[in-house]
Amino acid sequence: MTGTEQTPEVQGQVRDAVRGNWVDRWAPARARPYLRLSRADRPIGTWLLLLPCWWGLLLSMVADGQARWFDLWIFAGCGIGAVLMRGAGCTWNDITDRHIDGSVARTASRPIPSGQVTTKQALAWAVVQCLIAFCILITFPPMAIALGVLALLPVAIYPFAKRFTWWPQVFLGIAFNWGALLAWTAHSGTLGLPAVLLYLAGMAWTLFYDTIYAHQDKEDDALIGVKSTARLFGDDTPRWLSRFLVVTVFLMGAAIVLAAPDGNIMALVVMIFGPWAMGWHMIWQMRRLKMDNHDRLLELFRSNRDAGLLPVLFFAGALLA
Repeated sequence: MTGTEQTPEVQGQVRDAVRGNWVDRWAPARARPYLRLSRADRPIGTWLLLLPCWWGLLLSMVADGQARWFDLWIFAGCGIGAVLMRGAGCTWNDITDRHIDGSVARTASRPIPSGQVTTKQALAWAVVQCLIAFCILITFPPMAIALGVLALLPVAIYPFAKRFTWWPQVFLGIAFNWGALLAWTAHSGTLGLPAVLLYLAGMAWTLFYDTIYAHQDKEDDALIGVKSTARLFGDDTPRWLSRFLVVTVFLMGAAIVLAAPDGNIMALVVMIFGPWAMGWHMIWQMRRLKMDNHDRLLELFRSNRDAGLLPVLFFAGALLA
């Protein structure tokens, strides 16, 4: 090793973080370990948590044909809340996985196993993020507040799922797509069937992208006994991904049909292009899939930000139809 070379562990960087990210370049040194706990150096998770929120909000707005100033706050509040709750969830995940992460090449450089922060410091940071997020949540209608509090349950359970089930991605889907229910309810004041179908579509999408992601760790997971859909499916993964794709598109389409306002055929047509375009993006991912190429797996996983943004664009366009 030359004098100018440094490993991610020496620099404090996390191995699978985006190179040259803002945390490593510009954040104060004392804040970096906490921002890394929150995955601020890896924004894709925040997008994957946020996008179902925007789906739910926009679909609810199209359904009742109302666009109020408060919806701008819901839109922004979901964005801030996604940053905070993704950060709190990832911090909690790192606390519960601190002994496992040190045994996995991709995660050994995370702040707790690498010694950048203590477990107590990480727990305090998780609590701070939850409290700030709660301050945003209480500005929403009562039922949305109740849903937001209830969301803490799957967040708390998820890190333990890979210890007792081959389907931990289901628990991730339960937690990560909760915003579809919450944002719909924040706009409408009540929970509707289209929001539930949208939520289930998001869960199928999570199974799709997180199975791709989990293939990065399958060798290490096998050694330490951690379960995942990647290990469960093995070489049959492409067939399962196809199933998740179909379920995602079908359920999102069903949600759209139920939510579309009577007589507004144009809004229905515009919205239907959302799952159609998202489905084609998922097909593109499958065509590029190489299950033993870690760089390709991470690239495809990150591309799901664009996949999830496609319905957002078409749902927003339907508001103008």
